[in-house]
Amino acid sequence: MKRRFAVFAALALFANCNGALSQEHPCRSTDLIDTIKEMSDAIYACWRPPPGTAGLSLTLRFSLRRNGTLIGKPRATYSDLGTDSQLGRAFVASILKALDDALPLPFSDGMGGAIAGRMLSPRFTASLEGTS
Repeated sequence: MKRRFAVFAALALFANCNGALSQEHPCRSTDLIDTIKEMSDAIYACWRPPPGTAGLSLTLRFSLRRNGTLIGKPRATYSDLGTDSQLGRAFVASILKALDDALPLPFSDGMGGAIAGRMLSPRFTASLEGTS
């Protein structure tokens, strides 16, 4: 039971991650992913928010297979896209592009088994500097 709690706690932590710390790994790295942090870093490393989108935010909900590919389509569960619809669309497109660029994720066997089918809810928020 403790392991299950640890997995859910880690997924909740991923849900509140900000991309600011993700630049440790390059986008599309082939290094095996073995932790929730490495998974979030791998996705956020591919995200380039458009200029002028500081403060905009979007939370997606999706699941991944053990081979690191997407199950179905991501669904927005929260958004603060501001008042400029063109900037909002560009912001959302940048996030979808990041997922497209990052996936499939190179999960280790253990991580693939632990994460497969679990719902993930990462929040993407552009920083005041306009970068992730």
